[in-house]
Parts: sequence; structure tokens; C-alpha cells
Amino acid sequence: MNIVIAGCGKIGTAVLDSLVSEGHDITIIDNNPSVVSELTNIYDVIGLCGNGADSDILIEAGIENAELFAAFSGSDELNMLSCFIARRMGAKHTIARIRNLEFNDRSLGLLRQHLNLSMAVNPEKLAAREIFNILKFPTALKIENFSARNFEMVEIRLKADSALDGMTIEHMRKKYDYKFLVCAIQRGDKVYIPDGNFVLKGGDKIAVTADPVEVQKLLKDLGILQKQARKVMIVGASRTAYYLSKMLLGIGCSVKVIDSNIEKCEKFSELLNKVDVVHGDAAREELLLEEGLSSMDAFVSLTGMDEENILLSYYASSHDTPKVVSKVNRTEFSAMAEKLGIDSIISPKIATSDIVVRYARALENSIGSSVETMYKLMDGKIEALEFNVRQDCEMIDVPLKKIRFKSDILIGGIIREKKTIIIPAGDDVIKSGDKVVVLTSGHRINNLSDIIDWG
Repeated sequence: MNIVIAGCGKIGTAVLDSLVSEGHDITIIDNNPSVVSELTNIYDVIGLCGNGADSDILIEAGIENAELFAAFSGSDELNMLSCFIARRMGAKHTIARIRNLEFNDRSLGLLRQHLNLSMAVNPEKLAAREIFNILKFPTALKIENFSARNFEMVEIRLKADSALDGMTIEHMRKKYDYKFLVCAIQRGDKVYIPDGNFVLKGGDKIAVTADPVEVQKLLKDLGILQKQARKVMIVGASRTAYYLSKMLLGIGCSVKVIDSNIEKCEKFSELLNKVDVVHGDAAREELLLEEGLSSMDAFVSLTGMDEENILLSYYASSHDTPKVVSKVNRTEFSAMAEKLGIDSIISPKIATSDIVVRYARALENSIGSSVETMYKLMDGKIEALEFNVRQDCEMIDVPLKKIRFKSDILIGGIIREKKTIIIPAGDDVIKSGDKVVVLTSGHRINNLSDIIDWG
């Protein structure tokens, strides 16, 4: 597809990187010439220096032939204006980054309607939702939801002394009689989409699909189910912290936010007066201890510096805080954080790029089905995609054992009539109207028929 991206900061560059790997023809627009020069040297893209709302620049970018225009500058207003003009000039679909705290869901809906926006994305809110889901279910390193939250994919880390150490997946499914599927495993730098003979080891990161109730039962039986976090300490009075605090207050949690900027503290306190806001430097060991770190159920580091987030999170982990979450945007730092034992790492830019790639794939969908949801798992090495099955899909009513799938492909679940969860076996079939969750490593899957080995 022809795609134009305006604004190439952290978010725009992350989206660019993902879309380039998808094979799209991309033109970038940024008002910083050094940014344009650097990105055109790294990627095979056309670069233009200028304003994304400038009609002359948009004409030069070929906006009349663009299937998708996405604006990720630091200004909500510029992003909205750019999308409005791009749509008027011929762009078929538009995405704007909008993160102003004053825009609630209703006002965003009106903006989308009047500006004819295809999608509005808020990276900070996406990150907050991801952290919120983890704090509600602290055993998980990461949780992804499918089919309106009726079906979950949960990443957990097996401890060295785990009851599953040395057990095959087939044995595990027989021993723990719940409806679940171990669908992906990361061991060191390698990832696997396993079969029943795969032997689990302590230290493995595993992804399990099931409905939420079955996941809870399984983890309880394994003796690793943690209670929901009720007392949460957050460092950094950021937008992400605001959204997260609001979500946590909504379920009755106690929230403490620490920031060294007095103006941020005062504003945060005005917006959410039920949050205990502390002005101080969280890098000071005594401050965290004085503010009750040892009594917290969870610690979340959301400062603007990856390095600071990693160090603070490591300190919280060393004080046996039950759940620690760190915001880390730089991919190279994520691996370091994991090696330091920081269990949950969140990246707003990755969450945003995943949504944009999913949308781009949906635009490319073909006859059989379309991508409805897409997530990156296991440090981005595995994709989990949810497809909506249409009437003319080739696999309808064919037992799965009779279908020849490509290597490194697994059907992780079938959701029927929005409520029936099927953990697939060989005799199960796919029906029209089902939602199907597929896991893949090393394949680009646009529609359900792409998983079949037609050879």
C-alpha cells in the first residue's frame, strides 16, 4: 500500500519501522531535516521536509494515491488538521495521534466523525490500559485480549523450581484438566510454537490461551496465582500515570504518585484529588522507603527516561515488591531489563505501532477473512492475530486435522457466537462467523487462507 507518515518522533519512527517490514511503499514528512535525512538513510522510503498540513507538501507526497495517511507529530491539533486536509485531498484512510487529557471518549467520537478520521490513537492511554490489565492479574508478564475480552493470551515466566520443569506440554494438559493451550514459548533468544512433545524448562516464558476463568484456575493449581494489586506506587506524573491512576481508582485501588517536578505534582493533584501525590526525587532510596515501598502491592516506573525506569524498577524488585512494571521504549534496553529480573515491560510506541500495522493489514484483507486484532508476543518474535471468518473461507467445516498448515503456525483458539471458547483439537472445525486466533513465527499473515500450506 501507499502510506504517508507525518511526524517521525519516537512513535512515528516505530510505526515506520513496522510498516516498512510489512513491505509498504512509504513517504515520510517531518519538519526536521536531520530526522528526514537519518530515516531515509536507514529505510527505503521517500522523505520530505515540511509541515504535514501543507497542501504543497502533501501533493509532493502523492497524497491523492495514498491508501493511508498517519499523523504522529507532537501536536494533537496539527495531527487532526493534517488528517482533515489529507482526507480532502484524496487519502482514503487517516490515523491521528491525539493524547490531550481533555478529550474524553465522547469528544473523540465527535472529532472522528467531523474530521472523517479512520482512527485516533493515544499511546499513553494504550500503555496505561496494558499496565492496568497486568495489575489486575499480577501473575502475568503480559495480557492480550481477544473477542471483546472473552478470550485471553497470558504470558508467564516459569520459575526455576516450577512444577512444569521437565514436563511435556501433552503431559501438562493431561495433568491440569482445564481448557487451555500453551501456544508459544521463549527460551533465551529463541522462540517456539510448540507441539505436544515439547519439554518445558524452568526460566521459560510461555504464552497460554484460554478464557479468563480457566487461566485463573490453571495458575491457582500451579501455585503461582497472585492477588490483584490494591496499593500501587507510580513514579512519574505523566499522561500515562494519569490514565492508569484513573483506571485504578475506578476499581478501588490506593494510588501514590511521586514526581520531582512541583508543577506536574500540583496539576496531577488537581486532576485526580484522590491520588496521594508526593513531590520528591524517587531516585533517593530513603524517599521510596519513607513513602511505603515495602508495603506496596505494585511499583510502576513511568518517567521519561528508560534508564531511570529500569534502575528504579530494579530497586523495587530488590525490595521484594510483588509486582514491578517499567516503561521502556528502546528495544535494546528491554532485553537488559529482563536480565535484571524486571518482569513486566511496557512500550507505548510498540503498542501504537501494533495497532497501526493491524489496521494496515485489515485494509489489505482479501476474500476469506480479515485481521481484527493483532499483537506482538515474545519480544516481537511471534504474532497473534484474530480473524473474523467469512462465509467463503476455504476452511469452513473442515476438521483441523485434515488441513495442512504451514510450519510455525498454530490455531490458538476459536470463539463462536461471541461466548463459546474452543481450545482446538484435530476434530474441531471452523464455522462462518467464528473468530479464530492464529499464532505465527516468521510468516506475514493477512488473511486466514495464508496459514494453509497449498504446496
